[in-house]
Amino acid sequence: MKPLLGALSGLALALTPSLALAEGVSGYSRGNAFLYFAAIAVVLIFGIHDVFRKKWLTWGSAIVIPVLLYLQLPAK
Repeated sequence: MKPLLGALSGLALALTPSLALAEGVSGYSRGNAFLYFAAIAVVLIFGIHDVFRKKWLTWGSAIVIPVLLYLQLPAK
């Protein structure tokens, strides 16, 4: 059951940002995209920490990844 739940949640997380970034972006869609990007950033930063176990790399990625994802948001 856990692999199925993991696969379904991964699929949902992979597909929903494309829905939030569809044409006709409004403030509401930008807010949704921001939440999805924040969740993606948390997972990426935790993955980097879990794999490398280097404090400086975790702190560096905690600064760089959210900034890069924020710059990818659609214009207001």
